[in-house]
Amino acid sequence: MWYGFAMKNEFVQNGNETAPLPMSRREMKARGIEQLDFVYIIGDAYIDHPSFGPAIISRVLESHGYTVGIISQPDWHDAEAFRAMGRPRLGVFIGAGNLDSMVAHYTAAKRRRSEDFYSPGKRSGCRPDRAAIVYCNRAREAFGPDMPIILGSLEASLRRFAHYDYWDDSVRRAILFDAPADLLVYGMGEAATIEIAHRLKKKQSVRTMTDIPGTGYITRDPSVCKFEHITLPSFEDVRDDKRLYAEATRTEYAEHDPVRGRAMIQPCEGRYLVINPPAMPLDTKELDRVAELPYTREWHPMYEPLGGVPAIEEVRFSVIHNRGCFGGCNFCALAFHQGRMITSRSHASVIREVEAMTHHPLWKGYVSDVGGPSANFRHPSCRQQLERGMCPNRLCLAPTPCPNIDADHSDYLALLRKLRQIPGVKKVFVRSGIRYDYMLCDDNDAFFRELVRYHISGQLKVAPEHCIDSVLDYMGKPHIGTYERFMDEYRQLNHKYDKEQYVVPYLMSSHPGSTLADAVALAEYLNRRGRQPEQVQDFYPTPGTISTCMYHTGIDPRTMQPVYVAKTPHEKDMQRALLQWRRPDKRRLVIQALHEAGREDLIGFGKDCLVRPMTDRRKPARPAEPQPPQRKYGKVYGGGKKPASARAAQSGRAGKSAKSGKPGRSGTSAKPGAPRSGGRGAQPPRGKGGRR
Repeated sequence: MWYGFAMKNEFVQNGNETAPLPMSRREMKARGIEQLDFVYIIGDAYIDHPSFGPAIISRVLESHGYTVGIISQPDWHDAEAFRAMGRPRLGVFIGAGNLDSMVAHYTAAKRRRSEDFYSPGKRSGCRPDRAAIVYCNRAREAFGPDMPIILGSLEASLRRFAHYDYWDDSVRRAILFDAPADLLVYGMGEAATIEIAHRLKKKQSVRTMTDIPGTGYITRDPSVCKFEHITLPSFEDVRDDKRLYAEATRTEYAEHDPVRGRAMIQPCEGRYLVINPPAMPLDTKELDRVAELPYTREWHPMYEPLGGVPAIEEVRFSVIHNRGCFGGCNFCALAFHQGRMITSRSHASVIREVEAMTHHPLWKGYVSDVGGPSANFRHPSCRQQLERGMCPNRLCLAPTPCPNIDADHSDYLALLRKLRQIPGVKKVFVRSGIRYDYMLCDDNDAFFRELVRYHISGQLKVAPEHCIDSVLDYMGKPHIGTYERFMDEYRQLNHKYDKEQYVVPYLMSSHPGSTLADAVALAEYLNRRGRQPEQVQDFYPTPGTISTCMYHTGIDPRTMQPVYVAKTPHEKDMQRALLQWRRPDKRRLVIQALHEAGREDLIGFGKDCLVRPMTDRRKPARPAEPQPPQRKYGKVYGGGKKPASARAAQSGRAGKSAKSGKPGRSGTSAKPGAPRSGGRGAQPPRGKGGRR
């Protein structure tokens, strides 16, 4: 148990235990609050739900007796907007949102998004680019140099070191050098936040808080670091030398371990960034307490006239039962944020949450997800890590499972069985990412059988990503043979239970290591199997991932060997077009790609060809031969009528995306290409896992 986390659980808010936290002076006065202890400035609309970081951090502070007010999406042009709730007594917390603000605003092609699902009515432009930096500077202007400012959330967590920025196409300094906060809290943040609050209450200067795990700060004297430490290459070195950048990335990941990790110091322009070792993950009792704080599970009422906040729709009736992920996907930032060590909630806690859901006025009987970063992780990957930490030089699952992997789904299966028996619950679905390779490691197939029989709302999300083993190695994913074995067993089980259920596989184009020839091979693979991908994602170099390091440096930081990177927009477009070869608007690009790859044999009228040749308008093309009906990618035919779960999914009763009502891609129904984790303590609403 970490210091100070024995929460009081004494919530009396004008007789309403589920009242939202105040967002105005009027709401403060209604609670009898003259001056807040803390103001929390956030880049998202305020949603009081345990999938969103600001709600978790604020409720945890409240549980310890602190008063907290929320300033959501303030006008960043005016310091007065940051003083809307007065000067707080102890300090200011700042978070850019559940996503990095640049990911929230721009596509992988760097085009401005027209909608923001974390803002009222999906309105765009409610927060600035690089929101963490802008908010910190404006808050410092509003409250002066003596106000303690603590920066957190995903944007700060993943930018805590010098990092490559895709939108600038340059290496930027650690975020604290541009965002004038006193402390940076990275990771999930509850432990560090409460420790900081307690010390501020005791009048300790924030500038002397150099010994708190899970935090970082800037100093001119690196000797103030209280932990065993290692010195990284300086900002100037990693900016100018890509090999040193890759070496720094490798070290940052290796030391990101709460058991054996050391502090890291990075010089920058005459000062020093100090990042303390990660905080230990919450244990089960602590995680239960956090999950069962009195969230309203809704957006703040002020958003009603604006159409509400769409980000909640996918997670309103979902449950997060775990934290952490040892999956090791190199394009995912979650391991660098939440960590690789798994913590799970107790059965009793999850049951109480679902029972409470059944009394919600919008409840229709469907638990949309019992998941997390990866839904079927309920315990650490092996027993050794609890004493030794995670292995620094190998992944638990890829390219092959570690011999020490503890693949046991019995506890997760027992939890799902209990949830199915709760009065008022019609269906319990698993919609966040399932690690099929981990599932296949389990000698007991009971979970696989019951997953197919009871817990799929017509569609199951999995992430093969590619079919070329060398590309999958760069991704940190299992080889394609594992996916084929999973699909074979999935088909058999659907046939056994007379189900007609789909697999929604995620595929990625232009990941480092993927050549044009590899993209052609993937298109061939799909064509041979009569499959048309429904979900294709361009690789998005988001901050803090190993794959982003590869993209920037052309070096795999794990091996320090060169890796091919597709960087031109044209090549990226061609790789994506190859995965969508049947779309008429992609035909010209597909033909171009096949010519450049020397695969003109795939242009023609044969069954193995991807496209027909472009023809002179004066000469009609050869008449099209009748084609058999195309089946969806991964569709399983089980015979008989469509099951109730599939009918429910199609009718909109369950399993809808927060964006469109269609199967989404994110924790997180987050923006495409977003990291799979939210702000401090949050999972983005993509079914809380997205692709795994």
